[in-house]
Amino acid sequence: MLQFITPAGFYGAERWVIALANNLPGEHMICDLAVTRESASQDLSVAEHYPEHAGQVHYIPMTGRFDVRAVLRLIEIIRNRRIDVIHTHGYKSDILGLLAARRAGIKCVSTPHGFSGKVGFKLGAFIKLGTFMLRYFDAVVPLSEELMADMKRFGVPESRTHFIRNGVDLKEIDKALQDSQASQEDPVASRVKTIGFIGQMIPRKGLGDLLQSFDRLHQNHPQYRLQLLGDGRQRAALEEQAANLDSGNAIEFLGFRTDRLALLSRFDLFVMTSSLEGIPRCMMEAMAVGIPVVAYDIPGVDQLIEHEKTGLLAPPGDREALARCCERVLEDGALAQSLTTAAHARIDNDYSAARMAREYEVLFQKLLDNSAATVVSDRGGG
Repeated sequence: MLQFITPAGFYGAERWVIALANNLPGEHMICDLAVTRESASQDLSVAEHYPEHAGQVHYIPMTGRFDVRAVLRLIEIIRNRRIDVIHTHGYKSDILGLLAARRAGIKCVSTPHGFSGKVGFKLGAFIKLGTFMLRYFDAVVPLSEELMADMKRFGVPESRTHFIRNGVDLKEIDKALQDSQASQEDPVASRVKTIGFIGQMIPRKGLGDLLQSFDRLHQNHPQYRLQLLGDGRQRAALEEQAANLDSGNAIEFLGFRTDRLALLSRFDLFVMTSSLEGIPRCMMEAMAVGIPVVAYDIPGVDQLIEHEKTGLLAPPGDREALARCCERVLEDGALAQSLTTAAHARIDNDYSAARMAREYEVLFQKLLDNSAATVVSDRGGG
């Protein structure tokens, strides 16, 4: 099979691709990766971190948002590597991948990871085209119940829609925890309580609310610190906002970090203020690592967090309620321990990448078996 993505950084979708490759059965499945190379500054970490044992990595030069030469290059890869299934991630890869699959005569599967909210007209038109083309895939596999509902709205036939719940790579997390435990925290740092966020710095993540809530908390708890890992088009504006807050000196923008899991394991609290998500991978990682979670109560997040059991939820946009939830967790050790124990069990039981990969393997095999049966039937066989 060939996974195909047009990378926008090294965030949820890109890490998902690696998690699937890490957990598919290598003894009878080769899982190549194709990525577009669209600019000299593009973040291609997903290709650099792709596991060698899974398969080969292919780079596809691309100019502009739609480049027909990328389709031709995909067809060449499909034929040279004898690909059976192309698996796409994101509206651009959906458009290009479907065209290549149909021309090459192979199966095509899409995994929607979520859809952007407010975007410009041109980008919105491309996203609309991508969602329209989903109805022509052999299988569409959303990550959450909310995205399943979106597929109905986009006109994707129910017979081609398959729900496979998102999962995190527990192998990667266990290794990161072992590495981070090798370094000892100094006694002064251990008294500082760190609130953390990991992800893209874009409007739908609601990070302005997180900064404002933290500023309220910091007034009564000057020992609190806020660390934000990640990058994005809103970062400069957020840094300017933070600089104008009384708590500005306690806020750190760490940018993209390859050691995100090690840093995550040192958080005292993970906070998410998104207005739109699928099932957020960074939140699943926090729960798997054993970090308590506070978030806005939105679809997708509510699949992971049961209020007062696996985390605390605040009404979307309610900064005061968010601050109160954060304070409760940070000041009540027994509550924090109860939440993390239940959250870890939730991930271990229902959201592991190993379980996810097994379900994808079954789906891929079913598509290929059906294809073989169709060929036999067309030839008049039994």
